Amino acid sequence: MSEIAEKIKQAGETFEERIIEIRRTTKVTKGGKNLSFRVLAVVGNRNGKVGVGVGKAREVPDAIRKALVSARRNIIEIPVVKGTIPHEVVGRQDAAKILMKPAAPGTGIIANGTVRAILELAGVQNVLTKAMGSTNPVIMAQATVNGVKNLYSIDKIAALRDITPAQVVRGVKKEG
Repeated sequence: MSEIAEKIKQAGETFEERIIEIRRTTKVTKGGKNLSFRVLAVVGNRNGKVGVGVGKAREVPDAIRKALVSARRNIIEIPVVKGTIPHEVVGRQDAAKILMKPAAPGTGIIANGTVRAILELAGVQNVLTKAMGSTNPVIMAQATVNGVKNLYSIDKIAALRDITPAQVVRGVKKEG
């Protein structure tokens, strides 16, 4: 379990759950067709923490439970600045690319269903996105997570550059 998941478990935070997709899959064997279900789920607290998980089982309720457990284990923290993301980022996974850009207040979340669910539960209110390549919901969800993992907060950028956060915002370069 990730350290963020451990902290959340201790803090007792409440998370909203959302099922993005339930897909029936079939495996053809010598004995016939074996049906199973794959579920893609998202959990988030609408305050910068979100997790995505996939669950597979013979019955839908079991698959949903597994997906939610997986999502809770994979919670990540993303920086949200004034209701949007701090900077433009591209998330990639296999053949999918998700471009995410910060947006002005009042824009809303301009995204497809999978990306929208993840960003909404993360607490992002205004963002522009463009999905390119694969439209498989699982791959798109992973690409979105990979993208938001690469977001840096102003404090983190300031620490990396060894300057103050105010200098990052104003664009002042480090002396010396």
